[in-house]
Amino acid sequence: MFRTMKSDIQAVFDNDPAARSVFEVVLTYSGLHAIWAHRVAHWFYVRRWFMIARIISQFSRFMTGVEIHPGARIGQRLFIDHGMGVVIGETCEIGDDVLLFQGVTLGGTGKESGKRHPTIGNHVVISSGAKVLGSFTVGDNSKIGANAIVLSEVPPNSTVVGLKARVVKRDGVSLNKLDHDKLPDPLIDLFQQMETRIQELKHEVEQLKTEMRNQNGGVQPYESKSV
Repeated sequence: MFRTMKSDIQAVFDNDPAARSVFEVVLTYSGLHAIWAHRVAHWFYVRRWFMIARIISQFSRFMTGVEIHPGARIGQRLFIDHGMGVVIGETCEIGDDVLLFQGVTLGGTGKESGKRHPTIGNHVVISSGAKVLGSFTVGDNSKIGANAIVLSEVPPNSTVVGLKARVVKRDGVSLNKLDHDKLPDPLIDLFQQMETRIQELKHEVEQLKTEMRNQNGGVQPYESKSV
């Protein structure tokens, strides 16, 4: 148990440059508190003491703003940054060395029974506000962009962004997992395409004006010749 707690604390230092001391991390990091409370709740849950497990998880939710169902399975060195608004469903499985940022939901899509929440691989980064919904796998070393809505399986070593999320990088150049600004932005790509098309249309209009001016003997289009 103490080995696990030590690795959880080390995960904070590995991923948060603002962490200054063990004392500060243990007392003030709500994401760490939520993980520790979940480990206790999960211990009761697997022994079928469901009521006690739910009471612990609900108290943790009240204190930290992070809701983790006691049935969820969480690996080693999970780091929840800030944590407020994070929701992790009952049948969710999370691997080792995973990063979750505020507002992330690992949820289901309906009232189906059985495995209905996602399985998150090792070394996965899920950015702020992302929603991963359904029973599928997010492969190892993948990154999910901020506010993405993921509804289908993500291959390993992939980057996904957008609504609905799509893979925009796979087995490519690795990104620093904390550099959100380096994740591709589909809206920026769309605006750049629109800007390129606008410039093309402006060029075509200028060509048409030149042709009409030549045909009218140098008179500007839509102007009558002086007598």
